[in-house]
Amino acid sequence: MFLFLLILFTKVTIRVNYYHHNDNDDLKVEFRVWFGLIRYKLNVPLIKIDDNSPSVIVNSHTQMGSSSGDSPEKKVNKITPANILTNLQNTKELIQHVFGMHVIVRKFFRKVTMKRFKWETMIGVGDAAHTGMATGALWSIKGGIIGLLSHYLKVKDMPELSVTPHFQAAVIQTRFTCIIQFRIGHAMLAGLKLIKFWKGGRPRFKSKTNFANGKPKSV
Repeated sequence: MFLFLLILFTKVTIRVNYYHHNDNDDLKVEFRVWFGLIRYKLNVPLIKIDDNSPSVIVNSHTQMGSSSGDSPEKKVNKITPANILTNLQNTKELIQHVFGMHVIVRKFFRKVTMKRFKWETMIGVGDAAHTGMATGALWSIKGGIIGLLSHYLKVKDMPELSVTPHFQAAVIQTRFTCIIQFRIGHAMLAGLKLIKFWKGGRPRFKSKTNFANGKPKSV
């Protein structure tokens, strides 16, 4: 009983770090439980457009724990427009099989805390007038995203936003960092509500997707 209560009140901390500079991308996601005693790391050092097809190639590796002796598992995923369309159709199928799913998800998000939100961007399009317009548009986009997040999540710290125009050259550089926390008990409660309000039979998910347990290619 003590162990069960401990798991319910345990906080999961998710650290997200993303950096983009022209054609270079780097995404790091780390899951921590019990002050880092249990860790799961996801590193995506490569995100590029496939030259032979209209798809995105994602090179990633994952690692459990903090020991440097364990070799990370490497994976290469190819995201095609067909995969995206199939995932959208499966998401629609899932929503149709859960009564009031948006209410359940919204209540869970209200239990999620976001802190240390920092988003820095440098942008330039090679023309001073167009760069100014792009800077203003980017400020509006960032403000809209922050407003949306603050509406659904509990924002603990004041978000740090910056947009720096570069009038001499065409450049796009952005760095994004945030920390998200929630309790395992709240996630379990949301899962139980999804089961409780499930309607109809088994949804007909299309194959080779995240919902259908499609496995990426390992290298």
